[in-house]
Amino acid sequence: MTSPMEIDLPEIRAEVEAVFAEYETALVANDVEVLDRLFLRAPTTIRYGGGENLYGYDEIAAFRSARSSKGLARRLARTVITTYGTDVATASTLFYRDSAPGKVGRQMQTWVRTADGWRVATAHVSVIDAQP
Repeated sequence: MTSPMEIDLPEIRAEVEAVFAEYETALVANDVEVLDRLFLRAPTTIRYGGGENLYGYDEIAAFRSARSSKGLARRLARTVITTYGTDVATASTLFYRDSAPGKVGRQMQTWVRTADGWRVATAHVSVIDAQP
């Protein structure tokens, strides 16, 4: 019999909250070096974006290096970080940009602990019409 998985251990959740905040700061500042560091350097890493499907770390890094730094400011809402055991977590958030009135963005990430720290293994970003 296996023991039950521990969800949201406080110390693990604090680690993921900190790295998620680091990611968000790097994202709005277009700090490509930090963003690249925070993605898992593997061919299995996936990022589905608003207009692109990126498979593997190399495609994600190429996208980041070519992306415009304009219009990246945003406000987050309803961020939920959940940890599963000590090595896996999900981060889900809504985001709003002044440049996209009437729209709401959705971002989900799977974070995994590696020997080098927490890294994004999968990500999904999409934008839909905001609900009234």
